[in-house]
Amino acid sequence: MSSETRRPRRLGSAHTSLAAHGEPWIWLTGGGLALAIAMITGLLAFIAIRGASTFWPAPLELLELSDGRRVLGEVTANEEMPVSAGGAATARRRLVRTENFEISGNHYEWFEDRSIAAVSLPRWATAVERMESGRLHGTPSRLLHGDEVIAEGPEKTWREFERLHPPAMARWRRALRIDRHDRGVLQRDLRAARLAVVQADLDGGRQSAGYARALEAEKRVAQRTGEQSARLDKETASLRGQNEGWAVEFLAADGTKIPVRLDGIVRAWQPNRLSFLGKAGVYFSRWWEFLSDDPREANSAGGVFPAIWGTVAMTLIMALLVAPFGMLAALYLREYATPGPVTTAIRIAINNLAGVPSIVYGAFGLGFFCYVLGSGIDDIFFQPSLVADNQPTFGTGGLLWASLTLALLTLPVVIVATEEALSAVPNSMREGSYACGAGKWQTIRRIVLPRALPGIMTGLILAMARGAGEVAPLMLVGVKKLALDLPIDGTFPFIHPEREFMHLAYLIYDVGFQSPNSQAAKPVVFTITFLLVTIIALLNLTAIWIRSRLKRRHLSQQF
Repeated sequence: MSSETRRPRRLGSAHTSLAAHGEPWIWLTGGGLALAIAMITGLLAFIAIRGASTFWPAPLELLELSDGRRVLGEVTANEEMPVSAGGAATARRRLVRTENFEISGNHYEWFEDRSIAAVSLPRWATAVERMESGRLHGTPSRLLHGDEVIAEGPEKTWREFERLHPPAMARWRRALRIDRHDRGVLQRDLRAARLAVVQADLDGGRQSAGYARALEAEKRVAQRTGEQSARLDKETASLRGQNEGWAVEFLAADGTKIPVRLDGIVRAWQPNRLSFLGKAGVYFSRWWEFLSDDPREANSAGGVFPAIWGTVAMTLIMALLVAPFGMLAALYLREYATPGPVTTAIRIAINNLAGVPSIVYGAFGLGFFCYVLGSGIDDIFFQPSLVADNQPTFGTGGLLWASLTLALLTLPVVIVATEEALSAVPNSMREGSYACGAGKWQTIRRIVLPRALPGIMTGLILAMARGAGEVAPLMLVGVKKLALDLPIDGTFPFIHPEREFMHLAYLIYDVGFQSPNSQAAKPVVFTITFLLVTIIALLNLTAIWIRSRLKRRHLSQQF
């Protein structure tokens, strides 16, 4: 064939070549991944910065306004605001955390820079965290014991305050522990004796010998409780008597004198005098209180330890409940069920359950677990409590029902992930096991499950991450705005799953949307959010560490 009749080869353009090799799609998918990572990283960094900076002691600035007012507070934000309709002219203003709510009626207030005549940093300006009425900003003027002036002037008052405040708070904490713990133990023993009397009445009637013995035991417990209560009354009266009359008088920026009980001050600091190490000491002290203490001031101050405990306990109980059920369901569907329309319908139903709104699970948990299953348990095992107090034990929201409800919510995730992990195990390994004489269950237990465990752990990690952040179901099946008593004590079985509890996710909702002052609650919301993300990350990292160990142990083995 001559060269004239030979068909010329068509050369594609550079664009055609790139499209043929898929390079535009590589850039598109890579850009999408980079955008997703940037969004997630930015969100987490924003939460971490705002949440971790809440407790750093900021300087206290004294603003002298042009109208003669004097305001002492922390500057928390600055912004430009338009001063004309068109927005061409702007003025700068600052948001000041003024506190002293009983005087000003505000926790925060905006001030335009043009209305400020002078700004200074008073040396003895003090931030005071109180048990009640929020924070206070002022200058210490006098230390009082009744009508007697113990110290006067900022320097002497502050020195005496630092000396006397720690023992006063130790006495206050001891009295509080007596009221909450020691008296609680006595009341629990007395209630147990009273319920034993009711149980004896139900079993044999009031004429039986068992009822007489129970009644006599109740009298002995009541007598012992009365004697111990009298001793505790005397001890708490002594502790509170030593703190009685001690107060610190602070002078607000407008000249108002504000006396505060010595044992009503959680802590006080003077940020304008503190070094970096001093500020770090205050910072970590406030963090320790936040992590280990009980909430106060309608959850807007104090600590969140009950919510931390409730979140971790509920998540772990949920994981312990959902893991075996999810694994068993996936094992049956993958290894035992015969393929057909019924199995296909079940898989479709499981996938659809993952899209059911969480509030529906909450309604189901309330109706079935609390009102049906819980009420049945009360009728069988806790009849004396119903008769004596008309108070359900398991027939209301609690830690167990909340964990079970979230286990149902996350069950589809675990089933799908487990089934995918089982399907990823090569069939050649099953066939080799059968060829060696192993049975079905032996093959699953010794060959399939060990190699599928990393994938199963992945599903459990996803379930824990979703369950720990749920709010709507918990509002119906056990979470409470304020539950200072943990569902745990020193008596068997230690954890009481019928008790209501606090949860960090619900606490975010409560503080952020139910607080009377949203501006004052905003820093606390960021801090609780940062803490919740950190706890979920720690739980997931622990599960990932376990998964990696399982992967190194089993996937490295050769059949």
